[in-house]
Amino acid sequence: MSKIALVDDDRNILTSVSMTLEAEGFEVETYNDGQQALDAFNRKLPDMAVLDIKMPRMDGMDLLQRLRQKTSMPVIFLTSKDDEIDEVLGLRMGADDYVKKPFSQRLLVERIRALLRRQEAQNGTIVAGDTEDTKVMERGELSMDPLRHAVTWKGKDVTLTVTEFLLLQALAQRPGFVKSRDQLMDVAYDDQVYVDDRTIDSHIKRLRKKMRTADPEFSAIETLYGIGYRYNEE
Repeated sequence: MSKIALVDDDRNILTSVSMTLEAEGFEVETYNDGQQALDAFNRKLPDMAVLDIKMPRMDGMDLLQRLRQKTSMPVIFLTSKDDEIDEVLGLRMGADDYVKKPFSQRLLVERIRALLRRQEAQNGTIVAGDTEDTKVMERGELSMDPLRHAVTWKGKDVTLTVTEFLLLQALAQRPGFVKSRDQLMDVAYDDQVYVDDRTIDSHIKRLRKKMRTADPEFSAIETLYGIGYRYNEE
C-alpha cells in the first residue's frame, strides 16, 4: 500500500481527496501546512506528495525546495487556475506534475498512479527482463541505469525525478533522432493525462540545469524550435 502525503490548508480538500485516495487503496497522511509536513517527512518520507502551492507558515515551493535537497520522490502540485507562473516555477524546481484547482479527483488519482508506477519501475521494485528499457545505457559521457534510477555524466552523479529520467532516456536511446513534444508527452504521461507543450519544455529546462551541475558545458540536448528535441552524443 503506497503512502500519499496530502498537504493543503483547505480542510475540505484534505477531507474529500483523502477519502477518494483511501477508497482507491492508498494510505493517506494529511497536513495543514508545509512546516507540519516537513517535520513529518524528516521522520519518514511518504511514497509521494501532493502539495498545495499557497499555504501558511511554509508554502509548497519552499517545501519542495527542502525536499529536493534529499529526495527525488514524485511530487504533484495543486495550483489555482491563474497561477501559470507558479506552475512553471514549480516544474523548474523539480515537481513532476501539477493539477489545477478545481480539479477532477479521478484525474488526480490517475496521475498519482502513473507516477508511482514509474517510480517503482525505476527503483527496480517491478521485476523486468533485460530489455532496452531496463539495462544500463551508455551514450558518450552519459550513463543511465533504469533499475537503480541512477544517472552519471562524466562520472558525476546527477539526481533526476522520475519524469526527468524518462525524458532523458527517451532522447538518449536514439542519438541524433528528433523527438517531438507529443512523443515526449507519450513517454512521460499516460494517455488519459493531458499536458501542454509548456509542461514538457519546463521539464527539459530543469533537466538541462541538473546536467549542468555536473558539467557547465553540457549541451547534449538540442532544441529544434517548432519541432522538438534531440540528443547529440558527445
